[in-house]
Amino acid sequence: MKNIEQLSHLPGALSATITVGNATYLYFGGTAYLGIPQNVAFLQHYVRGLSLFGLNNGTSRNNNVQLNIYNEAEDYAAGYFKAEAALITSSGYLAAQMAAQYAATLGQIAYAPATHPALWLDGNPGIEGSFTAWGERISTEINQSDVQDWVLISNSINNLFPEVYDFGFLSRLKPGKRVTLLIDDSHGIGILNNGIGAQRVISGVDVIYVASMAKGPGVDAGLILGSSAHISALKQTPQFPGASPPTAAGLYAFMQGSAIYREEHDQLCDLQYHMMNQGLVQDNFEYIPEFPVFLHRDSGLADRLLQQRILISAFPYPDSNGPRINRIVLSSWHTQFQLDTLIQVLAKAIRA
Repeated sequence: MKNIEQLSHLPGALSATITVGNATYLYFGGTAYLGIPQNVAFLQHYVRGLSLFGLNNGTSRNNNVQLNIYNEAEDYAAGYFKAEAALITSSGYLAAQMAAQYAATLGQIAYAPATHPALWLDGNPGIEGSFTAWGERISTEINQSDVQDWVLISNSINNLFPEVYDFGFLSRLKPGKRVTLLIDDSHGIGILNNGIGAQRVISGVDVIYVASMAKGPGVDAGLILGSSAHISALKQTPQFPGASPPTAAGLYAFMQGSAIYREEHDQLCDLQYHMMNQGLVQDNFEYIPEFPVFLHRDSGLADRLLQQRILISAFPYPDSNGPRINRIVLSSWHTQFQLDTLIQVLAKAIRA
């Protein structure tokens, strides 16, 4: 019992294994999909960045004295993620709020179900139901409305109940409707589409992407991707000069890390493929091929795995009073042996 209580007060970093007292647990949770927090080569780049730029930079991006790495990192991110332009902030939450407040000036807002709270402007929008059903409803509403300018706000992916959202319904909008689509791709960048994320051209729709870089890329920063016009306008908002930028060392490591990201993405894909090919997984879990998360509806599974010293993601979210969501999350820091150990224990835990 003491060890279980200590799991919520860990004295060290997360990794593929967690040691509490005399017990070591295999850990299949979190969002470090590419294992960057424990990647030695990436950490070396980060340390080099610290030596070049120091621990932090608390100045405004409009200061008369600037570190050029922020402009360089934005240009690099735009190219890396196949966008026209980019803006980098100190956190994903700030990026989302900046983009949402800006987008609200462009048209009438409509939220999709399960949109991340970072994108909310006036509390929970309270949109229920499936994404597919919402897409049908909102496309009909837009087509029948006299309003011409719309802003649709959504996640790119449901990371809790795995689903990559299909925005194909936008192709059915009537000519003359002007739609801006604001998408949170925090769980997509670095993972989907060989690491590029959910970025894609949607005919007739102006798309702005926001993301936390703390998940796949492993850097404490926020990102906005979009047209040069949108990014230029966002840099004129009060939030841009009013908030300090992220640590330059992290952005330096990000810019040096392309080979590391490719290698870790390949490792993650291998683990994902192995996991998906298990009959036990196919019969008992909900998952999608593009994303390394496996949902199980049995609320007691996490407790049975814990008895075998395996930790999975099992907590209520986003409602802290809601039911636990039990998910197995793969990371490239896992080994084949660790994954096989999980599969063997799962076979017994699911039958229990």
